[in-house]
Amino acid sequence: MIKAHWSIRFILILYSSFLAGHALAAPGPSVTGKPEPGKIIDTVVCKADPAQSYALYIPVKGNAAVLPVIYFFDPHADGALPLKKYKSLADAYGFILVGSNNSKNGNDWPATENIWRHLFDDTQDRLKTDRHRIYTCGFSGGAKVAGFIALQHSVVKGVIAGGAGLPDGTPAGDFNFSFTAIAGEGDMNLTDLVAINNDLDKSRTRHRIIFFDGKHEWAPENSMNKAFAGLEFDAMQAGLISKDKPFITRYIAKSKNIINGCYTTHQLIKAGQECKISISFLDGLTGEVAWFKEKLTALSSNTAYQEEQKAQENLLVREQNTKAVYTQHFQQADIPYWTTTITGLQKKAGAKTAEGAMYQRLLAYLSLAFYSISNHLINGNANTEARHFVELYKMADPGNIEAWYFSALLHARDDQMSAAENDLHRAVQLGFKDRDRVRQQPEFKKSRNIYRY
Repeated sequence: MIKAHWSIRFILILYSSFLAGHALAAPGPSVTGKPEPGKIIDTVVCKADPAQSYALYIPVKGNAAVLPVIYFFDPHADGALPLKKYKSLADAYGFILVGSNNSKNGNDWPATENIWRHLFDDTQDRLKTDRHRIYTCGFSGGAKVAGFIALQHSVVKGVIAGGAGLPDGTPAGDFNFSFTAIAGEGDMNLTDLVAINNDLDKSRTRHRIIFFDGKHEWAPENSMNKAFAGLEFDAMQAGLISKDKPFITRYIAKSKNIINGCYTTHQLIKAGQECKISISFLDGLTGEVAWFKEKLTALSSNTAYQEEQKAQENLLVREQNTKAVYTQHFQQADIPYWTTTITGLQKKAGAKTAEGAMYQRLLAYLSLAFYSISNHLINGNANTEARHFVELYKMADPGNIEAWYFSALLHARDDQMSAAENDLHRAVQLGFKDRDRVRQQPEFKKSRNIYRY
């Protein structure tokens, strides 16, 4: 039986320090003159602080007038990543996209504030932006950064939060910005985002939640498209831009088709979710919103919908209770317990059902938990205890780069260099590219072979 001498309190805030892997993108172009519309610039160095930089994308129509801007925060400081994913949306909506190359998991709030100050001042100095349409968007720990900045700076009019919610300890309230939550059906933080959205139902904050078929990851383009559309509707409702009747008409037609399709396939919960999003978008802009309100009212009195909704609520409660059981076992359960538990989850997680998505979220939760515990123990040189949790980490998430890097590091500490080389090779096969990290790790200096990775 492994007994770990550490507090499990930090388990409650796991994702604030989560690193899915340390793979770094190859360096791209940097700006030397006036930014060119339609081209992603990976590195724009801040004039006031050369240690800080950001990625930049100006839409193809970028020279036409002042434009709204979305500031992106990736948990691994990969500013160009979301710009590459959403550049076509920027062109379609006319948004400038800015991605911080300094904001990452592990920064404290004063550091985050300093990054924002330089980022905002530099972009406002260089670019023609609409100061009335400043937005933030982040994923995972970056979502919390996006929310933190909006809470501190009233210039931010909307937040898109993917895979995580508001900063820890922040209650829902009447915010001066809209809040769009995005979560994959297999995201371990889905229950937290649902809870935040439900709390915001009791506030005057404009908000909505968007689900997609995926896990803890940046949202696919079609889901982010809906989030971008929400920012347009928000601006129309606030009188910041004129009502775009063709845009509204196209959206209504598409949303009605989605809802009617959900009825046809008996996906009543998804029909209700789409109704709620459309009401949030359209209220105050068009009389057509009444159609969506009537549909939602009819759904609410539909017995099948009520039963499906109750089953979903029960599933979320069951998920939260299961997480609590796992937390109790982190300090006392042995390998056979976790082998049985993880194997059971993996067998059930592939099912295309609500329960299958729940098992996928629980696996992701365990992966994150084992990462956090392993990292804590490794940093404290509790190598025997760390090995226990690293093995569990590999078992729960065999495709995770960090699990194999941790394993290699522990083998190196035990002078098992052949095993360390094998594990690091496995990490490379999975996409590990951070050679500087390997070179700077003292334990790996015992082997010349490791540096070829």
